[in-house]
Amino acid sequence: MRIAFLTAPEGVEQVELTEPWQAAVDAGHEPVLVSTEQGKIQAFNHLDKADTFPVQEVVGEASADSFGGLVLPGGVANPDLLRMDEKAVSFVKDFFEQGRPVAAICHAPWTLVEADVVRGRELTSWPSLRTDIGNAGGTWVDEQVKVCDHGPNKLVTSRKPDDLKAFCETYLEVFGAEAA
Repeated sequence: MRIAFLTAPEGVEQVELTEPWQAAVDAGHEPVLVSTEQGKIQAFNHLDKADTFPVQEVVGEASADSFGGLVLPGGVANPDLLRMDEKAVSFVKDFFEQGRPVAAICHAPWTLVEADVVRGRELTSWPSLRTDIGNAGGTWVDEQVKVCDHGPNKLVTSRKPDDLKAFCETYLEVFGAEAA
């Protein structure tokens, strides 16, 4: 299965990109780095620059229907930049409209809030997003990983890097079941 990993050109939390990416590879999937610009993205370890990664597809040219699922890594700046990009928000909405599974960790649900897809859903995130999720009609829960199947697709969310093991196991299980 091809899995889109959507990030902004900078600000993604490196471990929230690399661990779910490697989990996808280990499970036999094809992760694809999608961003708002061509070239490379700059990852961060909290506030410090980390590695760069090559963009494989650009939002606006990429299509949700060419992927089996979507992973939204966190980092504070990453989802903040994505939610300001109309094409990125539209790309995320397309996954929900097509009933494809989506996984988001840490601050990534900010992009989901902007895409107006959290209404009626239970999800988790970094705790500072609690009010934003509530104001967007969602219900925030403090759980290591939350699977919500309200609507035509499943949404997998986790709070922080410490939850990555559970996040990776759960998103791969959900994506695999949806593909079957």
